[in-house]
Amino acid sequence: MFSRLGRALVGLVLFVATGCAASGGDSAGPAGPGPGPVTGSAASGGADGAWRPSPGQAWQWQLTGSLDLSVDVPVYDLDWETTPASAIARLHQAGRRVICYVSVGSWEDFRPDASDFPPTLIGKPVDGWPGESWLDVRRPARLAEPLGRRLDTCRDKGFDAVEPDNVDAYSTDSGFPLTEDDQLRFNRWTAEQVHARGMGVALKNDPDQVEALVGDVDFAVVESCLTYEECDAYGPFLDAGKAVLHVEYTDAGPTDARCAVPGFSSIRKNRDLDAWRRAC
Repeated sequence: MFSRLGRALVGLVLFVATGCAASGGDSAGPAGPGPGPVTGSAASGGADGAWRPSPGQAWQWQLTGSLDLSVDVPVYDLDWETTPASAIARLHQAGRRVICYVSVGSWEDFRPDASDFPPTLIGKPVDGWPGESWLDVRRPARLAEPLGRRLDTCRDKGFDAVEPDNVDAYSTDSGFPLTEDDQLRFNRWTAEQVHARGMGVALKNDPDQVEALVGDVDFAVVESCLTYEECDAYGPFLDAGKAVLHVEYTDAGPTDARCAVPGFSSIRKNRDLDAWRRAC
């Protein structure tokens, strides 16, 4: 989820930091030198040769605030719309990889393509995220055009992989009678669409469907699994040699000293996902 306020903050103060570290975090230096330039958006490892992160690899996740490229980690997760292609190119030059955050299961009224989504497919509000409502994902073809354009943007900007958000609507009151099978069908369709564009793809949360989907995706992005006692559900990713990018938030859950999960890439973040970051 990505609020209207978060997008406004990015739009107002977006810049590529050349040497400033995230306050209170563990940033270090500008975007470089890294392990050497990335010469293409895909590399071996995932389905169809698409790039995927390695288990235990350090990462940064930022969706709001001044874009800070000085965090000394090999993987960044950034917004599909507000992140300029020039920032991705700079991270690639420093040997970093970049994941494209994009909501595929919710309608966001603050996005420039909001009018592209048919009103009949827009359901109840997403609890706690103003400006977002659930989408009816029972027939993915009806969402193919607007979501396809978002994924095209990820590819064209040079992102290496995609984090599709809000892929567990069946487990909440979305306004539609979504079943587990509906969600599995949509999540597999989404993975196919991303792979067809040469990028790796994550499963975002959705712990109850991990066993069914671990073979369809390349890694996981997991929020608050310690807080909700769900971390064991993502074990199949580690068993398959796939990364679990894990975050716990500062306003709930464990402290820095207790937020690490063995085998996971664990960090703490502010809930608005600004530049601040702390490794577990």
